[in-house]
Amino acid sequence: MTTNNSSFFERANNWLKRSISIRLFTIGILILLLLIPVSMVESLIREREARQEEAIVEVSSKWGEQQTITGLVLTVPYKTYSKVYEGEKTDKFKLIESREYAHFLPEELNINGDILPEVRYRGIYEVIVYNSKIKLTGKFSTPNFEEWKIDKSNIIWEDAFISLGLSDLRSIQENISVKWNDKQYFFNPGVESSDVIQNGISSRLPINNPDSIKTKTEFSLDLNFNGSTSINFIPLGKLTKVNIKSKWQNPSFIGSFLPDEREINTDGFSANWKVLHLNRPYPQNFRGSVQGIYESSFGVNLIVPVDEYQKSMRSAKYAVIFITLTFLIFFFVQILNGVKIHPIQYIIVGLALCVFYTLLIALSEHIAFKFSYLISSVSIIGLITLYAKSIFNNKKLTTLICLILATLYLFIYSIIQMEDYALLMGSVGLFIVLATIMYLSRKIDWYAIKTKGDD
Repeated sequence: MTTNNSSFFERANNWLKRSISIRLFTIGILILLLLIPVSMVESLIREREARQEEAIVEVSSKWGEQQTITGLVLTVPYKTYSKVYEGEKTDKFKLIESREYAHFLPEELNINGDILPEVRYRGIYEVIVYNSKIKLTGKFSTPNFEEWKIDKSNIIWEDAFISLGLSDLRSIQENISVKWNDKQYFFNPGVESSDVIQNGISSRLPINNPDSIKTKTEFSLDLNFNGSTSINFIPLGKLTKVNIKSKWQNPSFIGSFLPDEREINTDGFSANWKVLHLNRPYPQNFRGSVQGIYESSFGVNLIVPVDEYQKSMRSAKYAVIFITLTFLIFFFVQILNGVKIHPIQYIIVGLALCVFYTLLIALSEHIAFKFSYLISSVSIIGLITLYAKSIFNNKKLTTLICLILATLYLFIYSIIQMEDYALLMGSVGLFIVLATIMYLSRKIDWYAIKTKGDD
């Protein structure tokens, strides 16, 4: 029984050594098996990225979250009456008084400000936050109730108020007051009506004499608040102009409107928006609530163009191709130079290639990505080169393997550094590699190799 078993394994081993097809099939199986550690690496990247997101949320909750500025809005309450009948078969009824709100948006709204970015740390994770100083100026026209046929006696002018929306009130750094013509009014937290603004501040603006607002009313106010990641604006003005500048070099303009003018350089960026009331889906004056206000927001996102986890994930996407090319190199060396390479040795080389990504992730959390990539790639290239030296026992072949691996790692690094042209460069590079393999193998008589092995 022992002799027969030994004979079987010997025959299988000889078959594996002599058959080119079986070798390629075995390499294919090994590549598929190595997809398991590759998927584990990608899961590790996603896990670390999730922890980074948790750190961002935690810091933002204490410093200031994403901010959206809405306002100013002039609101004037008025009385309405509804009939409530005393019974089903009676004409007697009572008039029930209730309060409703009419909202008036500014004729002009100008927003000018600076965004001062900061990099905060939570453990090993970077969080982009900012302090913003914003100035709002503009004009209101006289509130007009005639189009709604509301009796003047029902308008409660003395309870009129202005409101300003700010998504995270905890980040306000200074008291806020508004200069309304020649008078100054201070804001208090909360709004009486949530028809327009759900979260914000407001100030009573008693209009004892409606005739006093028959001309346009000018206003101005200053804001100083913290935030993180992005800042957004709602174009409530009949004409809304926004001018924002910052020292951050990587802005991403978001929302319903892109800047009419923008400039991005090493000193930061500046952007200008101009939005007409015709560009948005809600009117200038309305009663009650209205749809589409927050859907019209626009602004800027302070992004890290490609952080270490994005780069690591992008490099991991090429892991299968990288393993395949490395195995093909070893395979061609094997068949062209008569070197014997065991499947276990292929697995060891493949695992070394997978370890590269764990090294890359771990190092990139502490030092710059380019240095992390350099250290990781040099370490793995050195490890595989030394291992290849023991397999081939040939300095020229070992040097060739080292140079090819260095070229592959350099090529992958070039790809992941590119955002817009990564797919193009990757496709061109793979085409060149495939063309090279086809050229080098064009004169190989695969049947002759197999026949020679059988003999």
